[in-house]
Formats: sequence, structure tokens, C-alpha cells
Amino acid sequence: MYDHRKLGRELGIFDTDPLIGAGLPYWLPDGAAVRHALEDYIHAVEQRAGYQHVYSPPLGKRELFEISGHWSHYDDDMFPPMDLGGEQFVLRPSLCPHHALIYRAREHSYRELPLRLAELGGMYRSELSGVLGGLTRVRAIQLNDGHIFCTADQAAAEAGAALRLIQQAHAAMGIVPVRYRLSLPEAGVDRVRGEAVGGKYVGASARWREAAALLVEALDSAGVPYEPAEGEAAFYGPKIDVQIADGVGRETTLSTIQIDFHQPERFDLEYIGADAARHRPVMVHRSIIGGLERAVAHLVDQHGGAFPPWLAPTQVVVVPISAAERAAADALAGRCLERGLRVRVAGPERGSLGARIRAERLVPYQAVIGAAEAADDAVAVRLRDGRRLPALPAADVVARVAALVEAHGTELWDAPVAAR
Repeated sequence: MYDHRKLGRELGIFDTDPLIGAGLPYWLPDGAAVRHALEDYIHAVEQRAGYQHVYSPPLGKRELFEISGHWSHYDDDMFPPMDLGGEQFVLRPSLCPHHALIYRAREHSYRELPLRLAELGGMYRSELSGVLGGLTRVRAIQLNDGHIFCTADQAAAEAGAALRLIQQAHAAMGIVPVRYRLSLPEAGVDRVRGEAVGGKYVGASARWREAAALLVEALDSAGVPYEPAEGEAAFYGPKIDVQIADGVGRETTLSTIQIDFHQPERFDLEYIGADAARHRPVMVHRSIIGGLERAVAHLVDQHGGAFPPWLAPTQVVVVPISAAERAAADALAGRCLERGLRVRVAGPERGSLGARIRAERLVPYQAVIGAAEAADDAVAVRLRDGRRLPALPAADVVARVAALVEAHGTELWDAPVAAR
């Protein structure tokens, strides 16, 4: 059982400082390497899935969030406004209002839909200090967010495609969700007149039923079992929450899919249909790997620092047995760098061979070079799980490791290796 709040600091993933403030962790070099690997991976996955990437500012006028509904339904989780030049600006609690404006900035035809926008951007939550902890609950979040603008007929298929991307990403990260949750409003809430009882939800009941039915269709088509959960919906619509758990069984939401009829109405979003008339799009919100802070926290909890090779802060450590092999070790490290691998050399100045190997036990690939290997331009590879490979040509080892990393899998080696 691992606790990322302790282990993450010991591994050099993140830390905090009271001068920065609670809930505002900073990333150390190894944590930054993991985060960057996640960023590169999800950007490529989204690009292949037809997403266009955008950037938007983390601030917006208070009026923006009044229109979206966040100001009246989510204000307890927002930082107070900042007065500037007679206007009030707010740190955004969500990226969706900005993406609605990006869509609205151009006229769209039905031929362009679905239009998929994605961004890895900052959002900010005014969390109480008592609920903050490590990377799991923070005040500044880097969110892998995306919004699909589509017709009602396309919404279920788009939600289903997002669900498949979530499953693909989780498999690559070695994450196994504990359950899929269909998050709905409280039972008996009446939205026929618009505002729900207590003001927690917005919109009409018919739209909520339609959105929930579309999400159920996406879940059923994917063959994913799910559990309804009343009272867990977003204020503007129902959602699919992909739940993960830490070592003591505490659940959190990592990935989400939401179908939203509310914000397209509030922002007066339109597209020109085949009939040349103006129609309202549906907005599908989705986050494939969620907030990077929570994703990395779960990776530490689940893997104990033994990350899948493509996520490991250091992927290859080169271990020359003596100073005589240092030049060969440096040359191998250079080859690894040329292939984009994260590598370092653990030379004899760091202690005995056994001590160096033990110190680097979490690195997926330990490349040991003795006199024989240096003479033959070869390397003896120790895998993190204790298996040892016979001496292989150095170029072959670098190519094999690079291919495994580029495949974004969880296996250390793609061919049987006898343990010794």
C-alpha cells in the first residue's frame, strides 16, 4: 500500500512550501518528466482522434461565468473576483466557458460537426484547507479538457468515442478503474420550470432525460457496467464519472464525460443546418486523463514509483562496472538521448556495483557495461522486475527500449526472458 503524499516527496515527484500556500504543490524534475510524458501522450492521442488544440487564458470577466451559470451555481468553489480598471476578473473554475466562446467566434456549418476542441489548461478551485492533500486535491489544476460541438444525433457516438479514449489511456497508464458512475441529480428534483429545487441544477427535465439517455447509450454500446449515483451530476447536466481508488479505498473521479444542452443555449451557440436554418449544437464535455495532479497521484499510489516504461522519470540507467568503461557508458547514454529516452549514468563514484543497482531499482532498464561489453559494443540489461538479458548489441537494446516506450505499453520487454 502506497501513499503518494509521502512517497511522491521521497521520489522527487513534487513538494510544497508554506510561502506558496496549501493546495499549490510544485513539480520537481522527476515529477515534471512524468507530467511532460503524459502531456505528450494525450496530445498525440487527441490529435489522432480528430481534436484541434487551443489555448485560452486562465482568467475571465465575472460576466462570462454569470452567463455560463458558474457564478450562481458554483461560486462556493471559485476564488473571489479581482477588481481591475472598473471591471471584475475571476480565475476560472472550468475551461468550458472559454471553449464556448472559441466556438462562437466563427460561424459553423453542419458539415464541420462534430467539432472537437481540446486544451491542457489551468483552472482554479477555492478548496477549503481541510480537504487539501498532496496532489489529489489542489487549488490549481492542469486539466486535460475537451469539448465536442455536435448535433444531437452525433452526441451518443461522440460520448462513446471519448469513453474508448479513456479506456485506451487508462490501459497505457496501468490504471484499473474501480467503477463507472452515471451521475444524476437528486431523485425527485423537478426541472420542468427551469431552475431545480434549491437552485443546484439548471435546465428543463426533458433535456436532462435526453442527456442521460445519450450517456446510457454510450455506456451500453461500450459494454461498460455502471452504477447510477443521485446527487453527483454537474449543475448543467448528467455525466459519466470514471472512479479510481487509493490504497485504503478512498474514491475519487479521474475521467469524465458530460452532455450539456445548457451552455449552448446560454452562449447562443449555433450552426447552419442542411436546411439552411440555424440550429443549436450539443456540447459534450470530456476529460480523458483528468487533472494531471490527480493522475500522477494515482500513478504513484498504484505503481509505488515503478511507473510503466514510457512514464518513468528515468527510463534507462547506464551502469559502468569501473571507470575504464565510463567512455562506453557515456556513448550509450548519448545514443539513448538521440532516441528521446530519459537516461543517466550511474558511475563507480556513486559506490559499489551492487549499491548502484539497488539505488536504481525503480528504473525500468539498467544497462550494465563491463570490459567485455565495452569491447564488443554490447550491454547486459537488467530489467526492473529482476530478469537479466544476455549481452546484446548496444544498438539493438536502444532500438528495442525506444520501441517499447513509443508503444506506450506497460510491459518491460516484448519477448520472453528467462529469469536468472
